[in-house]
Amino acid sequence: MAHSPAAAPGAQEPGCPIRVEHDRRRRQFTVRLNGCHDRAVLLYEYVGKRIVDLQHTEVPDAYRGRGIAKHLAKAALDFVVEEDLKAHLTCWYIQKYVKENPLPQYLERLQP
Repeated sequence: MAHSPAAAPGAQEPGCPIRVEHDRRRRQFTVRLNGCHDRAVLLYEYVGKRIVDLQHTEVPDAYRGRGIAKHLAKAALDFVVEEDLKAHLTCWYIQKYVKENPLPQYLERLQP
């Protein structure tokens, strides 16, 4: 099967697991796409000593609809749980993810 440029080898290909990287210094989760030329990102900020605001998730147009944002959302929420933080969800996609995955460990950490 021929691949279009948008389906170039990388994290989105079957058999190549999506790996989320967490850069605490830059306060972001990323997935490298097509080697390292493109990337999907989830940005957050600390808005209190133990509160993070999950602000924005962005996946390049060519890679949308492949479940990449779900991996970013899960990684960010798991980070909130592991670090025993509270989360404010500014990002509409994270809000949607929590509604579709209403796990108690996520719901109990949400800030209004």
